Parts: sequence; C-alpha cells; structure tokens
Amino acid sequence: MESPSRVELPTGYEDVDIYILADLIGDMMERLLAHNDKIPLSPEALTRFHSRSAPGISIIDYLRRIVKFTNVEKTCLLITLHYIDQICARIPLFTLSSLTAHRFVITSIAISSKALSDAIRPNTLYAKVGGIPVSELNTLEREFLRMIDWRLTCTREVLQEYYVNLVRTHSKGSYIIVGTQSSSSVGSDSDMDYEMMSSRPSTPTTTGASGTGTIAGPSRHRDFGPHETSTILIDTTTLSPEPPQPPTVEQNMAFAAFQQFGGKG
Repeated sequence: MESPSRVELPTGYEDVDIYILADLIGDMMERLLAHNDKIPLSPEALTRFHSRSAPGISIIDYLRRIVKFTNVEKTCLLITLHYIDQICARIPLFTLSSLTAHRFVITSIAISSKALSDAIRPNTLYAKVGGIPVSELNTLEREFLRMIDWRLTCTREVLQEYYVNLVRTHSKGSYIIVGTQSSSSVGSDSDMDYEMMSSRPSTPTTTGASGTGTIAGPSRHRDFGPHETSTILIDTTTLSPEPPQPPTVEQNMAFAAFQQFGGKG
C-alpha cells in the first residue's frame, strides 16, 4: 500500500534538508547495526572505536545532535557512508556496530570537515558534541586516517548514488526523489534492506558518470550469514584489503577488560 504521506525530495543531495539527510543515513545505519550486533566480538576485532557498552543515544539522534551543534555540511555527512565502506573493505575484521558507530561517526565528520569544508571547527567542539574527551578524539582521528589510508575524497557521483539508494531503501518508504520514478516503484523497493546487499559485488554498479567504479547500487544482493559483516554497498575490486593479523597483547588485555566490565559483542 502506498504511503499517503510520502515526501518529495530534490534530485540532488546538495539540495535536500540536512535533517532529512541525517534521518536517511540514521535509518540505514540502524538496520546495519541491528545486523552487525549479532556478530560475536573476538579479541582481534577489538579497536579503539569500541565502547564497553552501547551509548544511550540512538544513532539517528546522535546524527541529529551533530547536525544541530556543528553545522556540518551535507557532503561531510554523506561521505561517512563512503568511509564505512572503504574501511570495512580494507580491514575485514572491523565491524560497524552499536559499540563502534558513535565514535566512528563523530571522528568521520571531524576529519571530513577538515578535509572538505571551508568552515573548520576545533576538535574541542566535536568532542563535546560527541560526548568523548578531546584527547580520545585526537587518538581516534589518527587511527581513522591509518585505517582509510588518508583517502578522504570521492566524486560527487559516488555521493549522489548513496543518496539515491538511501531514499530508495528507506525502511518506511517515506520519501521519493522528484522526477526519478513513480511512487509505486519506489515503494516496492523500500523494503529492501542494506543488510541484504553484498559488500563485495562481483562487478561495479555505476551510473556511467564516474570512473571510480565505487558507486553504490542496489542491483546485487544476497542474504548474509549470522556471522558475516554487512557493510553498505561498494565495489571493492580496486581496494587492497589489509591481511588479518593475530590479536596483539594490547588487544587481548583490552578484550579481557571489556568482558570483565560486561561488554557484549
């Protein structure tokens, strides 16, 4: 049944209301976290981004808070999805879950704003808004840059494809992009979760506008097993994943402390 309150959104992500964009990203991420939270945590998968317990604020409300208090630009908000895909492809053991998402998001936005925005704000602001000490944010920044190999940019076409698919797969089917397709066809796709999409499609899904081969597209998908990490959507054939490493002494000690204090994977 068609949603009677479907909202028409502009064609380009640059023109959409930033709070709607935050809700679209948060909606997708909540489904992603629900899937990845089922994956047991192992010592070698423990990272600096892990909290001992999930924060008391939902990822959607966290994104809204960031938008409200940092005046983040839309490009910097949307490119977080690209960073998630890039890092998950390069470091297969990394999982975006309820234990890692909040720290990852605030770090991503702090870094992308410095790299892509004219209005640069200090880490003291991002740390306060994100609810973490500034010293911890500084450490997370260094780790983030290492994980993504300092590759902080992508094309406008990549971001646009993420935007289109966020609208297309919104869990409530509440939105439609003006002039793209009928509301009935979008409604039929709105139940298609990102959980169902392959994180490593065999061929890139492109619009023909970009030469990167990393454009998101919902044309290839499969069911994930209970212990498979779901990322968002990219072709990873151009990336060089880091080989899995055994847990370090630090990771083993941190994992033991994590379990002692009641952390759950």
